[in-house]
Amino acid sequence: MARAQNTYSRIVAWIKIILPLSALGLLSTLFLFSRTVDPTLSVPSSQIDLEQRAQDLGATNPRFAGVTQEGDEIRFAAEFARPNRDTPENLIADGVTAQLRLNAGTVIDITAGQADMQQGQMTASLMGQVHITTSTGYVIDTERLNSRLDEVYAETPGQVTATGPIGALTAGRMLLHNNAESGEPELLFTEGVKLIYQPGETGE
Repeated sequence: MARAQNTYSRIVAWIKIILPLSALGLLSTLFLFSRTVDPTLSVPSSQIDLEQRAQDLGATNPRFAGVTQEGDEIRFAAEFARPNRDTPENLIADGVTAQLRLNAGTVIDITAGQADMQQGQMTASLMGQVHITTSTGYVIDTERLNSRLDEVYAETPGQVTATGPIGALTAGRMLLHNNAESGEPELLFTEGVKLIYQPGETGE
């Protein structure tokens, strides 16, 4: 009986020594195989994130408004605008809306996917599904519209499609400007104009 008790005591004593040593061995193994961390190294994505933010510098919901010498109001707004990378003095605007409130009473609303605004020249080039509506009943679509910010002037360098009081038409160019003789704004369609006349309904 005494021999069994001695054997049990020896086993317990060895376990008390072996278990702590095993635990230390496991911990040392974790440290040996873990990667060395250099606190002086920055996260790789940090520099990329800073560069991206610098490139995306811009303004949300910018607005521009002015009045011409004739009293016509010109308003521009966008969802977002940022400096052009190649020419920082110019602005690239996304989600553009514009409105011309002419002194003669006509209101012209314009929407476009994007615009390149040259602040020095006071001009704007609207691009990407340019849509124009007028209070006189015209609806005009084109891919590009060049306009001024300081006077009533807008022209399309390419084809336009339109519907209006006289019917549906296509043309190679469109020009909106103030007539030099009368001083009144006029809308001109030129270069291969094709008109499908659609007379309005008349009452009995």
